[in-house]
Amino acid sequence: MILPSPTQVADPIILCEGLFNECPDISGVILLLIGEFGKRMQILVTGGTGLLGNNVVRELLHRQLRPRVLVRETSDPRPLEGLDVDLVYGDIRDAAAVEAACQGVDVAIHAAGYVKIGWSDREFHQAINVEGAANVARAVHQEQGRLVHVSTVNTLGVAGPNQVADEESVKQPIILCPYVETKRAAEEEIHRLVQEGLDAVIVQPAFMLGPWDWKPSSGAMLLEVARRFMPFAPRGSMSLCDARDVAQGILAAMDRGTTGRNYILAGHNMSYLESWQLFAKITGTRAPWMKAGPLGVRAVGMANDLVTKITGKESELNSAATRLSGMVHCFSSKRAQAELGYQIRPVDTIVEDAWRWFCDHGYV
Repeated sequence: MILPSPTQVADPIILCEGLFNECPDISGVILLLIGEFGKRMQILVTGGTGLLGNNVVRELLHRQLRPRVLVRETSDPRPLEGLDVDLVYGDIRDAAAVEAACQGVDVAIHAAGYVKIGWSDREFHQAINVEGAANVARAVHQEQGRLVHVSTVNTLGVAGPNQVADEESVKQPIILCPYVETKRAAEEEIHRLVQEGLDAVIVQPAFMLGPWDWKPSSGAMLLEVARRFMPFAPRGSMSLCDARDVAQGILAAMDRGTTGRNYILAGHNMSYLESWQLFAKITGTRAPWMKAGPLGVRAVGMANDLVTKITGKESELNSAATRLSGMVHCFSSKRAQAELGYQIRPVDTIVEDAWRWFCDHGYV
């Protein structure tokens, strides 16, 4: 007899009662179901106020699973307002707080992280992305639970000209700024702990848009294209995906991902020019004309690096960001599609839904 997983059963006790009422002779099966599903899965989510983490929390609630969410005292309360979750306050840099949050958990989905493309804040990147991830991993291991560690495709680099990269084929390293280096180091630590018995899988999302982008994070690019005309788009490319699809991929990795395995959760591979033209079409603004010239982009990055040295405040258009925007970031999600059932919704739907959410929530 094949039984559904705990994440597929809305209320196991009601299910058992219904089966018993229909067929009282199957009491043995009823007892088996109660033993399997009588205890609800306890799932911890970090980063629950961010774009991806908030979509994960909402997807868990949609599946009738009440997550425990670790947040800082200073976190924006709006993303979790009105949601039926167990809030636990603490910082992932605090090992004791993380251990307390992980007590009794079956699964931890570690979506928290510090994302800044530039050359500054190396120590903060290290503390959040490496030491924080290690704290979560060790605490979950202590509870004999499963970890789904959220990394990024940026740790993979790119395959090369006119090639699509996967988990195994990447050749050319990307810009090794503190964000990329620390996310790579975190993956290495997870794999090391897997060798010590940790049950963990790693997911690597690409460029995400979607609803519930409160900060906003990657949605800031969509808003920027909508707010002002920019005649020149970056020279590189992206893999555009929906945070809701990635959230579903994460729960699939939780259910059936292979321990120690990495899964790319990417989307539609397209140039920045193509994506910005689509953004402009959907938001009703003027589209860029062409790709920016390489010399001009390089000059902008170097000039802003100089300003950073003078003012101590790093511009978003620093040389790490401008060089990264000129690279080809095209990725394949075939492994996740084959092993996890990962699905990618149409690109117009991704952008339209993200834009509608921003409009509905006063960002426009």
